[in-house]
Amino acid sequence: MQNPALLAMAGLFALQSATSAVGQDSKRPAIHLPKHEARLAYTVQTVSVRAGCFPARLRAVLSHIAAKTGRRPMITSGLRPHPRRHGSLHGKCLAADIRMPGLSERTIIAAASSAPGIGGIGTYCNGIVHVDVGPRRRWVDC
Repeated sequence: MQNPALLAMAGLFALQSATSAVGQDSKRPAIHLPKHEARLAYTVQTVSVRAGCFPARLRAVLSHIAAKTGRRPMITSGLRPHPRRHGSLHGKCLAADIRMPGLSERTIIAAASSAPGIGGIGTYCNGIVHVDVGPRRRWVDC
């Protein structure tokens, strides 16, 4: 009786692994995820990146970016309990720093700019793009 349970667990793990690769191939068409699966529209760079608290509107922005580019954004920074800058939306879990290897910053910014509910969009010298759901604003920190 344990073998069927182990096979089912292995099948679920394989399915999860397969879905985590969706959108990473540049030849794949754009991703169109249902609203309830918006959380699948991004990955995290490391297990220490805190993204589980993202509100639905930030997940929708990330899903929109994934749909427009055909690739999932990689979150390099989400919630920062003690942000360096006073008033940072990272401290309220309303912002994400993303990287999308193989895509230009211009492409990422264009996709983010057209997202409903987008607030701030910023760029950094290291290729990371900041997106948030606060007030609308743009900046380059380089």
